[in-house]
Amino acid sequence: MSDGSSDSIDTQREDPNLKSSSTEDIGTANTMRQRSGETRIKTWFFLNGSRLVVAGLLAMLIFGVFVFGGTFFYQYFLTDTQTADTVETVFSTMISAIITGVTLVLTITQIVISQENGPLGDQRERMSNTMDFREYTEELIGSPTPADPSAFLRALILESREYAEKLRDSVADSNSDDLRGEIEEFTNSLIGNADAATDKLEGRSFGSYTVVSAALDYNYGWKIFQVERIADDHRDELPDETVGILDDLKTVLSMFGPAREHIKTLYFEWELISLSQNILYVSVPALIIAGFITMYLGGNSLVGGTLGVPNLIWVTALGFAITCLPFLLLISYIARIATIAKRTLAIGPFILRESQR
Repeated sequence: MSDGSSDSIDTQREDPNLKSSSTEDIGTANTMRQRSGETRIKTWFFLNGSRLVVAGLLAMLIFGVFVFGGTFFYQYFLTDTQTADTVETVFSTMISAIITGVTLVLTITQIVISQENGPLGDQRERMSNTMDFREYTEELIGSPTPADPSAFLRALILESREYAEKLRDSVADSNSDDLRGEIEEFTNSLIGNADAATDKLEGRSFGSYTVVSAALDYNYGWKIFQVERIADDHRDELPDETVGILDDLKTVLSMFGPAREHIKTLYFEWELISLSQNILYVSVPALIIAGFITMYLGGNSLVGGTLGVPNLIWVTALGFAITCLPFLLLISYIARIATIAKRTLAIGPFILRESQR
């Protein structure tokens, strides 16, 4: 979606010129789309929209282009179908492409499933690491760690919100106007971002993009950097209570990072398996249509027209659009997965997008 660079936030801490500019823009927008400056249409196509709907719209686009183009070049098309077997050649090629594509997708599915397989020792280690993380999270939030992924992320975000409120209250009587102003802006931004993310997560079940979308909206890395910067810039005037709250807030935000990455990984596996299932569903009708057109449809097979368009154009355009569906599904799913992966390449306080640096 948006290009980035590999510069880290630590560069800003070393350069006093960049450091001064960072204090002027402590707060950020509450959503990933607003921070990146992308349009709603582009965000919907790559991320928010249903992948089946996106694939369907792409198929309609192909159908419309073929109908429009075929109407103006029908005489040439008809001549080719009568003399060079153009339709048969195109759809026989599509049969090979569909079979190859399905084989490729099945291979991807096997790779994804193989990630979950392993000897007993590896499975025990995975379980131990998971339980250690849950126990530590339970100590942070003061209640049993939720089992639902959306509730788990929501609990961590709400905990960071509580520490932000404590942080703001701890400097309310400070004599430093700069310190109060910076923490006021930082906590207002964090609380607003947390409210927006938790509202989106509430009641959502895993498998929908909304869960991952809310996790992406909560830019924890930028918040960790601001906690570090505030603690460093005002270390001589921060009370011990405030220093402790900053440390606790940084810990909660640091826990959100691996939690988000783990749930993102599970979501990728979920999406790839869904992609495999959907491609298998549409590949059989696509093969039937491609085979039928290859064997039985020729330049003289259809006569007349409908709505001013030759029937041969309607049938071949519709057939080609349907046989393209497996490939279009692959495009729609990979577009979302690749976009999410690009936006979450770094873990921790690293900013790769130029729009937020």
